[in-house]
Amino acid sequence: MNAKAMHILFCALGPDEYAKMSSCSSVKEIWDKLEVTHEGTSEVKETKIGLLNLSYENFKMEPDEDIKKMFYRFSVIVNGLKGYGEIISEDKLVRKLIYSLPESWDSKKTAIIEANNLKTLKLDELMGSLLTHELMKQGNRDKRRKRKRRRKLRRRRLELLLKPL
Repeated sequence: MNAKAMHILFCALGPDEYAKMSSCSSVKEIWDKLEVTHEGTSEVKETKIGLLNLSYENFKMEPDEDIKKMFYRFSVIVNGLKGYGEIISEDKLVRKLIYSLPESWDSKKTAIIEANNLKTLKLDELMGSLLTHELMKQGNRDKRRKRKRRRKLRRRRLELLLKPL
């Protein structure tokens, strides 16, 4: 049985890992070595979990960051924690994301909180709502820029017309 399991593990390893594991004499020894190689010692794991928890607790949307980038960063942290057995409920994740938005999003935060039951709101639904709002904000910003450019152009034309020759 041990030989069969060792053979299966050896077949699953790449050449570099096989070279490291080929001297092992039992499946347990191979497994322990793989675990330390890929996950680190228990001290390393605890340190990684601590750093991920700190990243989660301090998570905020960065200036000039869009919703997709923010959500990606958030997912990396949450998936890292999940990989180490630290599972956070979806309603806590939803709340964390909402409260990590900057002040400029306060009206949207309030609207989401008042219109939804945060215990049942899914992360994907929140993401969709935030993306929609971001697109609308971008559209409004573009309209304001165009209006501002037109006003500037009109002023310049007027100045040229009124300028004495």
